[in-house]
Amino acid sequence: MEFNQISRNYATQAVQSALIRNVYTWMTLALAITGLVALYMAKSLTLLSFILGNSFVFWGLLLSEIGLVWYLSTRIQNIKFTTATILFILYSILNGMTLSVIFITYTMSSIASTFFITAGTFGAMALFGYVTKKDLTRIGSLCFMGIIGIIIASIVNIFLHSSMMNLIISLVGVLLFVGLTAYDSQKIKQLLSDEDIEINESTQKIALMGAMTLYLDFVNLFLYLLRLLGDRK
Repeated sequence: MEFNQISRNYATQAVQSALIRNVYTWMTLALAITGLVALYMAKSLTLLSFILGNSFVFWGLLLSEIGLVWYLSTRIQNIKFTTATILFILYSILNGMTLSVIFITYTMSSIASTFFITAGTFGAMALFGYVTKKDLTRIGSLCFMGIIGIIIASIVNIFLHSSMMNLIISLVGVLLFVGLTAYDSQKIKQLLSDEDIEINESTQKIALMGAMTLYLDFVNLFLYLLRLLGDRK
């Protein structure tokens, strides 16, 4: 009886580990797609001018990204896993197209150094969130409220053009997404901690949504760090 329980626990841990690996594999794949698309777009003056020279196209891309995130978040249980995966890849491509602007705004060396700083910070906080026994729910709630605050502050600063407010927004943004990375890592672990968990379409969808959540944490942390550390051309 005890042997069967040990075997069952081992099998459960193996399934959980496989799903967690899927989370980070899909997140890494999406980041790679975004980076390659952004780099390709930045090297094409025709494509850049098409996007940046036409506000309708640029805002259309941004709204499409928001729409895809909203659709995946609200309809993930009603669509096939394959469809959800394709939409996630499409989102990473669209995000790469809009993020191509950073390659004409910042130097390549500062983008590269900021990326590695982001990767190290993200990795440390994701590991902390995964292994800590402390409940990070309160931290997650505070970070969500903080994000609403910096969104409002960013809109206000469009009209104020305050460099000091921009600095404060960037600093707060870094702190918020550092906290969210730890919280989301813990939340994903909890969602995949069912004793009877198995690899099926439902759990694959949970892992995919976890990958998208961490992908968004990474990208936003990178952008706020770039605003602080990046050297403009």
